[in-house]
Amino acid sequence: MVSLSAIAVAAPSSAAIRLGGVSKSFASASGATVHALAPIDLTVARGSFTSVVGRSGCGKSTLLRLVAGLETPSGGEVAIDGAAVSGPAASVRYVFQNYGESLLPWLTVGQNVRFGLRHAYRRTRGSKAEQHAEVERLLDEVGLSGTADRYPYELSGGMQQRVAIARALASRPSILLLDEPFSAVDALSRATLQDLVLRVWREHELTVVFVTHDIDEALYLSDRVVVLGAAGRGIRRDVHVGLERPRDQVATRENAEFLALRREVLGLVLEEER
Repeated sequence: MVSLSAIAVAAPSSAAIRLGGVSKSFASASGATVHALAPIDLTVARGSFTSVVGRSGCGKSTLLRLVAGLETPSGGEVAIDGAAVSGPAASVRYVFQNYGESLLPWLTVGQNVRFGLRHAYRRTRGSKAEQHAEVERLLDEVGLSGTADRYPYELSGGMQQRVAIARALASRPSILLLDEPFSAVDALSRATLQDLVLRVWREHELTVVFVTHDIDEALYLSDRVVVLGAAGRGIRRDVHVGLERPRDQVATRENAEFLALRREVLGLVLEEER
């Protein structure tokens, strides 16, 4: 049975992320006030996989940047593990849409991942040999064994995003934020990367918030899909995705429940376009 009811607010002990009345506005070049994100209340349970969808300009990326501490809200409060966010949190890592923004092009693949080790959360840097072994382990985990001495420009877009994920994992975060990370790669690479993220989420017991324009992608990956309305309208719907795990790129997408959820969420987004 398909359930499109709103998710109950998580208990404080299970909340990894909490937004209370959070909004974001800024002044345009003409001096007018632009509302990038309407006031929203949102609680994300620890260990969950949540996707955020909506039309362009609805505030998806703004929401993610506020959670990451990269921007300051105009109103309300963002909290990570119960503590108010005043800047980038050590337990949070952000993977950008453009892998060129995530990676340092003058460093090799291995050096990029090792850069993440320098900012490891709750761990020491370790010896050079230990760092080398950890870099090799992380590259192997994302399917990039043998690439440590190559430079990002020598890799495909999909491979570069794998490096970005490996570097994010190097700091041992508890929360991973991904901003349309697969929008610039081909369809086959995208499917492979989706399954990689699901495996990483499960094995590292992460809390993931994933921003995407792709409704199929959101439903395939998530426990929950938050649909944002047009800028200034806040959350349009909070949808529970009860599809069985593990998921399969073919079987899951042919499932009747998946198709019903897709129809509902697509209808909500298209209504915002009218």
